Amino acid sequence: MNAEIPLQNVEEARVLFGPLDKTAKLFQEHFGVRLVHRGDVLKLLGSEEGVSKTRAILERCLRRMRQGHRITHAEIENMVLGRGPTMTVNKVEPAEDSSPGSSPGRADNGAGSPKRIQPKTRGQKNYLRAIEKNSVVFSVGPAGTGKTYLAVAAAVEALQHGEFQKIVLARPAVEAGEKLGFLPGDYYAKVNPYLRPLYDALGDMLGPTLTKRYLESEIIEVCPLAYMRGRTLNHSFILLDEAQNTTVSQMRMFLTRMGEGSKIVVTGDVTQVDLPGNIRSGLVDAMQRLHRVKGLTVVHLEREDIVRHQIVQDIVEAYERTQARMPSPEDRGANPVRTRKHK
Repeated sequence: MNAEIPLQNVEEARVLFGPLDKTAKLFQEHFGVRLVHRGDVLKLLGSEEGVSKTRAILERCLRRMRQGHRITHAEIENMVLGRGPTMTVNKVEPAEDSSPGSSPGRADNGAGSPKRIQPKTRGQKNYLRAIEKNSVVFSVGPAGTGKTYLAVAAAVEALQHGEFQKIVLARPAVEAGEKLGFLPGDYYAKVNPYLRPLYDALGDMLGPTLTKRYLESEIIEVCPLAYMRGRTLNHSFILLDEAQNTTVSQMRMFLTRMGEGSKIVVTGDVTQVDLPGNIRSGLVDAMQRLHRVKGLTVVHLEREDIVRHQIVQDIVEAYERTQARMPSPEDRGANPVRTRKHK
């Protein structure tokens, strides 16, 4: 059976075929229907049942597009698989409209309606705008400000809209003073705990099934920073998390992995550097060296951008308030705390 769907412009065909024709291949795999674009017509070739199901989904997508909605590959995939629609990232909705009690950047618009990842504060809103407009973005701020979560959300949305072909998420493999050589297990067993927050963010946005599919096909890659050496990443959204724990040479290596059509986001908290005291943080160094580079910007998220439990903001404020009065590690080494000996 053949059927035809009239199109208004080439953009409609581009969206319905999906990035790298992934959506068109999805219809062929699940319904046995081949999509053919000829001028202002989309032809559906296949069995009567398959063409009927495909046509219903595509016409629904076209109606939404013509009403001003953006359609992603993940949303069409959910329709094909009979699931509810996935979320999209909303960069234009005012931050003040969001409820303050929900998790960082996440809002549920009701049963059966799309979930949207959106900024909760003015600082987060400026952060997403910076990601959209710049090739390289450094985001620094305390825990709970949504640095990583919003960057992953922006990467997922850009991937679904065909702006990039791949997402690469990287982290330094050593944190909190632990050396990998002293940890049990093979290399992946050692580094996996450090990468877990990135997997969690992906699972929250895409769901476990789609996350697994993207990881297995290497459309999304989560890796230790050391695995970036020697590579050139074209048409990729590249995120370096916990960047305060990179050395100067590691940061330089990471930034120079950027290839044609790629974007880099670097996140970190300069108050939580876990490097030895004699090693300079690559994040701090890069922000000082590169602040005049065109196309690169630094976004500072503050305490008021924390959207975790209220007590987190109070804890951060208490640490910042008392940090200047606390002895440095060198002072503690020179004047160790004396303990009373009990007989």
